[in-house]
Amino acid sequence: MSYNSVDKLKVVDFIGRGLVASLFVQAVSGKVSGYVSTVDFIASRGIPEPLAAVCLLAAILVLVAGSILFVFARNSKIGASLLLLFLVPTTLIFHTFPVDAGFVRNLAVIGALILAITRSTAGATPNFRAIRRKC
Repeated sequence: MSYNSVDKLKVVDFIGRGLVASLFVQAVSGKVSGYVSTVDFIASRGIPEPLAAVCLLAAILVLVAGSILFVFARNSKIGASLLLLFLVPTTLIFHTFPVDAGFVRNLAVIGALILAITRSTAGATPNFRAIRRKC
């Protein structure tokens, strides 16, 4: 693979991570602007209100840090892990019973984040020859 091809892959990888992160960045703006109503919604799922406010604040911090690290860090694994830390419990608590459109969307994003973690660095591709040699 030529040097130019590697640069193109890195750009495409960066754009892909940016597009995935845009989902989380958009969610942050809604959580901040509608903080009180979001706390009320979290509390409606059985989480005590004081804890719901703390959970929402933690979610906002994890979303911001995870999105920044996922897009701009040299190794996107930490950012993807933080976003998974937010997304898995959110999916189970808010989109499972009853199952809604957010459930399927979140499953797709969870899959993308898992792929990002297993690839671990921008522009990396799995080396199947090395894997086959280990077997």
